[in-house]
Amino acid sequence: MFVKHGMNSGFSSLASSAVLRRQQFLIRSLKGYSVSDKIRMEAVKCLSGGASLEANAESVLRAITPSLDPTRHKGQAGKIAVIGGCREYTGAPYFAAISALKIGADLSHVFCTEGAATVIKSYSPELIVHPILEESYNISGVNDEGKRDISKKILSEFDKWMERFDCLVVGPGLGRDPFLLECVSKIMTRARQSNVPIVVDGDGLFLVTNSIELVSGYRLAVLTPNVNEYKRLVQKVLRCDVNDQNTHGELLSLSKQIGNVTILRKGKSDLISDGEKVQSVSIYGSPRRCGGQGDILSGSVAVFLSWARQCNSAAERESTISRTNPTVLGCIAGSALLRKAAALAFEHKKRSTLTTDIIEHLGQRYTHLS
Repeated sequence: MFVKHGMNSGFSSLASSAVLRRQQFLIRSLKGYSVSDKIRMEAVKCLSGGASLEANAESVLRAITPSLDPTRHKGQAGKIAVIGGCREYTGAPYFAAISALKIGADLSHVFCTEGAATVIKSYSPELIVHPILEESYNISGVNDEGKRDISKKILSEFDKWMERFDCLVVGPGLGRDPFLLECVSKIMTRARQSNVPIVVDGDGLFLVTNSIELVSGYRLAVLTPNVNEYKRLVQKVLRCDVNDQNTHGELLSLSKQIGNVTILRKGKSDLISDGEKVQSVSIYGSPRRCGGQGDILSGSVAVFLSWARQCNSAAERESTISRTNPTVLGCIAGSALLRKAAALAFEHKKRSTLTTDIIEHLGQRYTHLS
């Protein structure tokens, strides 16, 4: 269901019953997920709070997922690149890149610093790792002209691969080194010139918040802020504090102000807006909030966004979906799948649930939709 923001939220009792039935179906769709009646009621209550904006996530997932066709060749199901990974942070880019593969992308690349490359490679042989990025500490003795040459070389190396990618994920484990961020800014600008979608998360949001022109007006960009990252964005762009009494209107205004960039505000209910409408994904996930789930989300959104763009035949989709921004569809699908996988992982591991457990359940939760 896609409802324009600003419409009267009052529903007839019949409409409310239909929404409630759909919400209960979504909860039941968590196969084998055994929770107490109290938790189930809380999940229904959470869904009901945003009934007028709740996306039909199951329909979106089914509509944009390509069939497994033996005539298709390697690469047609998606080629994703993650820009991130430095000597301090190696887990985040791995989580994003491997999640893309687990969902169904054919190829997943990671562009990182040399200090992170060997570690990331050791996590999985499935990833294609490019150690081309540089940090300031590595070039401390280089003058300004030398640094410009290094920056040009990094951009040239990335350009060799740019046209192969269906989507970039910028930010997981990127760090905040000034030289590294400057190089990534140039990569983002080049990706924008090449019309490649960009999902921005983690330290990529730090970069964008301080250089909003990198994404402003780019309709193929997606920002995925958590509560603190969203607060900084609002303060920077809208020049005010977050208004918890007008979450939907504020998100709509923020997206419009950045030129209709799609924003996925992470929270108890994930809110999504492209400046034209607001959508909510409130499927019950997991009470365990281990670090790394945002990285799974960014990798997932990248895959679903690329699939949504490939859906050229309106006959293969519901009419409402065929008219929806592919960045919004990617956010809805990525959010829904992560929540369902987190629910399954929590069922098995409870309080000891880790990000790697959730990743292992991505495919299991997705099998019935293939």
